[in-house]
Amino acid sequence: MKRRTLLKSLAALPLAGTAGQILAAVSTDHGYRFKSSLNTYSFNRLLRAGDVTLFDLLEFCAKHGFDAIDPTGYYFPGYPEVPPDDYINAFKSRAFYLGLDISGTGIRTDFVNPDPEQRAASIEMTRAWIEAAARLGSTNLRIFTGKSAHDGYSREQVFEWMARDIKTCCTIGMEYGVVIALQNHNEFLKTAEDVEELFERVDSGWLGLNLDIGSYRVNDPYLEIERNVKRAVTWQIKENVWIDGVETPTDFNRLADIIRRSGYRGYLPIETLGPGDPYQKVPALIEKVRDAGLFGFNVI
Repeated sequence: MKRRTLLKSLAALPLAGTAGQILAAVSTDHGYRFKSSLNTYSFNRLLRAGDVTLFDLLEFCAKHGFDAIDPTGYYFPGYPEVPPDDYINAFKSRAFYLGLDISGTGIRTDFVNPDPEQRAASIEMTRAWIEAAARLGSTNLRIFTGKSAHDGYSREQVFEWMARDIKTCCTIGMEYGVVIALQNHNEFLKTAEDVEELFERVDSGWLGLNLDIGSYRVNDPYLEIERNVKRAVTWQIKENVWIDGVETPTDFNRLADIIRRSGYRGYLPIETLGPGDPYQKVPALIEKVRDAGLFGFNVI
């Protein structure tokens, strides 16, 4: 792009509201561009048992040709507290020398809890981890709606306080340049319609979707993905989806077509679940995703 054209483009961006509006103004009309990443939850059992560390998984990602790693917060020392600076710096440095980006990180939050003090605690935890994500070099932080019982409260009431609290998190994220990536996790949000309703209520350019393909359990998952794909800022690409209540192998060619047509540009973290050895399951999933052309780019 010529300098004059670039300056005209920048001048056309709104100044009031700045970052949130600038994010909303970004176009997806540039073809697709995918980068591979590993969601470390794939190694959940081994990580929790202490049999592997996040540093081990950096080496694994480099060996298997990943572009990035998505280290879930649960596996950092001291979670739910943020890890010490020396750990963050060592992890970030090792990733850099291995040629790996840090595509995201995530924490467990609960914004459907009727107790306002508990929800406030989720906001403060999110604040702390937004700062940690920024130090890691991650431009998004994955959060959840939560799954606490809210008997005696209407769906409308839950949506109201959840949207308000998540919007507060988005405002904090804006201060640090970290997008809040809400994961659809078959908790309070069960359908694409639920996701759309929450996004419309929050109405922030700093809220994106961590699109979890395995968590649409009510309707046709591919139609649900297609409806929500415009919200995606990161993913969890899994080996199975749910169709009519049955866990079914993912049709990666169909999924790839949806993602390509959306114009999505960014990371596609993969995640394996269930029994089996992740040292075998992850490479097998890599091949399926690669065969569908999901690790690559086009130029238009």
